[in-house]
Amino acid sequence: MSTPVRDSKAMIAGMEPSLAPGAFAFVIWPGDKPWPEGTRASCVEAEGLSLIVPLEAAPKGALPMRCITLQVHSSLEGVGLTAAVSAALAQAGIPANMVAGYHHDHVYVPSAEADRALKVLQQLQRDAAE
Repeated sequence: MSTPVRDSKAMIAGMEPSLAPGAFAFVIWPGDKPWPEGTRASCVEAEGLSLIVPLEAAPKGALPMRCITLQVHSSLEGVGLTAAVSAALAQAGIPANMVAGYHHDHVYVPSAEADRALKVLQQLQRDAAE
């Protein structure tokens, strides 16, 4: 198991963004209904249960999203990775929803913007590595 990276510049320089296969959607899910196979994440909010599910499991009309995984094993105590990624995508006019796992951070962007978002993050990584 790798040691988590805590330094801001090192996290950005080592993030190696990669586009995950498939499309996903953020949905509200009934608490008594089984989760769809391939569910990526959950969040309990005051309004109910939110899931990130494969697009095929989402209601018609859900916004198709793609997931870009930042391959760096970022520390849960690291500062700056989410801010740098969000700022770079915001500057490019790309909406982003960040989800942090134990090992990696994941950025969900509208499917139509996925390739452009990946290029923006690859450039951010190159700039941090200089």
